[in-house]
Amino acid sequence: MNKYYYDLHIHSCLSPCGDNDMTPNNIAGMGTLNGLNIMALTDHNSSKNCPAFFKAAKANGIIPVAGMELTTAEDIHVVCLFPELENAMEFDDYVDGHRVKIPNRAEIFGDQLILDEEDNVIGSEEFLLLNATDIPIEKVPEIVKSMGGICYPAHIDREANGIIAVLGDFPKDSGFSLAEFNDGANIKPYAEKYPETADKKIIVSSDAHYLWKIKEKKEYFTLEDEPYSGSLVRRNLFKALGLDL
Repeated sequence: MNKYYYDLHIHSCLSPCGDNDMTPNNIAGMGTLNGLNIMALTDHNSSKNCPAFFKAAKANGIIPVAGMELTTAEDIHVVCLFPELENAMEFDDYVDGHRVKIPNRAEIFGDQLILDEEDNVIGSEEFLLLNATDIPIEKVPEIVKSMGGICYPAHIDREANGIIAVLGDFPKDSGFSLAEFNDGANIKPYAEKYPETADKKIIVSSDAHYLWKIKEKKEYFTLEDEPYSGSLVRRNLFKALGLDL
């Protein structure tokens, strides 16, 4: 077993609020420089850059995880992660059917670029990815689980789009067994103020929209990795997160 340092919440240039330098290869390269082993790409309401990220990450020695930062009907952000790329793309198709499709205005919100594994622009998302879907928060765990993934509320210690900021508390019987913090220093005070967070498995990730915001090696999982393969480590990561594989 070995330590695997992670950042499980990163945006690429597909997210309109993501810097255009957040290409698959730049993200993976920065992760390598920062000493990370596992990185998840979680763009707003889309997984369309995950195929390129998988290839770029492997070329840079990073174990990739495909995901999405879903915006619920209540405007709450939820990180959704999948052990296989195919599962993430199935979820991408599902979410696409539940988006409110407003044309993106790149001059206001930013570009929404789709890239290949060599960071070439191969397309763009026509409709804005930042706005809420019509999927209610209480349905998300069941939907994600049905597609083979796991999910948890994003950055619950932040005002913008955090479940506590929107609902006033971490709801009982939410269906979430995990929660994400943006700042690990907030874990203890939040557990005291919001008791429902005290029994959750905690993830600390960057929500990086710029290369310099990607985490350096700090938080980690200790995972079984023999006989070594990236796929084995990724599956054991999901077991550690609580997914029954």
